[in-house]
Amino acid sequence: MAVRELRYFGDPVLKTPADPVTRFDGTLEALITDLLDTVDAPGRAGLAAPQIGVSLRAFSYNVDTEIGYVINPEIVELSEETHEIPEGCLSIPELWYPTRRATHAALRGVDLRNEPVTVSGRDVLAQCLQHETDHLDGILYLDRLESDRKRGALREARGKDWFWRR
Repeated sequence: MAVRELRYFGDPVLKTPADPVTRFDGTLEALITDLLDTVDAPGRAGLAAPQIGVSLRAFSYNVDTEIGYVINPEIVELSEETHEIPEGCLSIPELWYPTRRATHAALRGVDLRNEPVTVSGRDVLAQCLQHETDHLDGILYLDRLESDRKRGALREARGKDWFWRR
């Protein structure tokens, strides 16, 4: 069990599509345990493996009473109904911007035994599923903002002490 150090906006691992999980072994089990331990803190709804520096398609979630993980997730359903909802990110701390998301989302993936799992939800859980799957595709929520809002958000993020610089 370990709470892992987070990677921050500017770190290339966050903009690189993650590799599919192909080995279901003790190393993967340790990664999932770390994802679950790291997301288990107040104010944390989801955590993708790239956010702790591991470029594999896996994430954990902790929304209301639903806690879990998904390996190799793929979004299979998004509602046509959308809303703009305040969104933040552990890898972009302190910044919250209204982001357009589907109000309902469903995804398919697998568990540690490589058995199929489906997770679906509305509102905040739907937002989390979309946000974390985006991370695995190298997309940050800032990438989803309208152009004027995105420019301001990027400028603000680059001015923060936590912004990753080489």
